[in-house]
Amino acid sequence: MAVRLPRPHRIDMYIAGGGLLGGILLWGIGLGTRPAAEPIVLLPGRWPILLPLAVTAGCELLRRAAPRTALLTAMAALTLDTVTQGNLVTLLMFTDVIYAAVLYGTPGSARRIPWISGLLSVTATVVPFALWRVPEALLIGVAVGIVALAPASTGLIVRNHRDAAEAARLRAEQTALLAEMDRTQAVTAERARMARELHDMVANHLSAIAIHSTAALSLDDPATSREALTVIRENSVEGLAEMRRLIGILRDSDPEREPAATPTLDGLGALVDTARANGLDVVLDTAHGTVPAPVELAAYRIVQESLTNALKHAGPGRVTVSLTRLDAALDVRVSSPYGRRNGPRAPGSGAGLVGMRERATLLGGTLAAGPDGTLWTVRATLPLALEGDPV
Repeated sequence: MAVRLPRPHRIDMYIAGGGLLGGILLWGIGLGTRPAAEPIVLLPGRWPILLPLAVTAGCELLRRAAPRTALLTAMAALTLDTVTQGNLVTLLMFTDVIYAAVLYGTPGSARRIPWISGLLSVTATVVPFALWRVPEALLIGVAVGIVALAPASTGLIVRNHRDAAEAARLRAEQTALLAEMDRTQAVTAERARMARELHDMVANHLSAIAIHSTAALSLDDPATSREALTVIRENSVEGLAEMRRLIGILRDSDPEREPAATPTLDGLGALVDTARANGLDVVLDTAHGTVPAPVELAAYRIVQESLTNALKHAGPGRVTVSLTRLDAALDVRVSSPYGRRNGPRAPGSGAGLVGMRERATLLGGTLAAGPDGTLWTVRATLPLALEGDPV
């Protein structure tokens, strides 16, 4: 079965064609050849010169597609050219084949060929001088170095620069990919944070509006309807204020402006008063002391969302809010009656529990929510030593 050679590169075809035409031109006018009287010439005459010239030109076709095959074949052609009167173009094309073998060959060939060329150059310098003891013998090593070592070294230098440029390009692509991943993660995290803030700020007011409007529609009592409308108006005004504050934060692009104030644990009293106005029987028990601002915000939002859930789903009875400072964590616990509810209910999507769990996880804490006997209990443990803080 015939071996199918790889298709040569277009540039290599130009090099081979130009070398062959140049060699034939020198052959035709008799330039670039040695005298037939030299002892090394074993095949004198004009015609033997053309065979190594044509073979070396064919090797140029494979200089990029099959560099090792081209080099081995070109070495045989150069050996044949050495015992003829020779052609300067054949020698020049051989140097290009060595250069291409280092530049386009395998990494192993790129390492070995310069070393072999250097060893041949040293041998061609030392052995003739040791045999003949004349300074002219050193020129043999110089000639071998020019023909073999110089193009091999040049190919190695170019290959190293090419590999360095490719490595730099890959690093740049990797850096751009990592930057894009960081940007995507930052956008995702910011969207999740905005979703939590929007839910926590507005859900409480909308839940109260939904429950009291349902009560006002189901009871034909002017006093009850007026009280429900009052609660609806208060919650709608407060909800609009919270929405305007959030929209202001999103639209504010001035880096020198101070950020809007965030809720603190000192505002739990007002939060509980609002819950009581909405119809919950809430008892607040706090012994938290001073805690870091991120923990303070997370605890406030967890209590706020727990009261919202109690307003929507809890049965009649007392809701207990307790904040206790442990050795290295803040314990937040909200308990509400768990069971059948006689009054109107507001629909829930489960986003509140997801947001509370995300807040606790971001601080390295835990959150558990579920039935505990006759109570539904939300308990969060928030570490006070945040990541990056000195121990």
